[in-house]
Amino acid sequence: MKDWLDEIHWNADGLVPAIAQDHRTGRILMMAWMNRESLALTARENRAVYWSRSRGKLWRKGEESGHVQKVHELRLDCDADVIVLQVEQLGGIACHTGRESCFYRVFEDGAWKVVDPILKDPDAIYHAGHRHE
Repeated sequence: MKDWLDEIHWNADGLVPAIAQDHRTGRILMMAWMNRESLALTARENRAVYWSRSRGKLWRKGEESGHVQKVHELRLDCDADVIVLQVEQLGGIACHTGRESCFYRVFEDGAWKVVDPILKDPDAIYHAGHRHE
């Protein structure tokens, strides 16, 4: 039987883009990267585990902030090179800026306009540690 992880078209760095989407509203919450190990862990644990390129290590979403993503469904696109995670975002905050979504800016009149409020001050979320999850 073919390993389900072998069906994915990993990039040259062994990564695949992963989009987290709210399983109830359909809103795109964030995009991050996964390697083979993080995707396998995500499927096994039913919580989002990404690969942090900046830190060079596994990143269990919510390990610093408490904003865990419980996975309801994993989907693979038609080209087998993008993953979508249907998630329940605990705490209602996916972005390290304290917003619901990392996609909080809209292109309007030739400029990026912030349209979503900060729900919680990032300093209150990330005490004194590394802020960017």
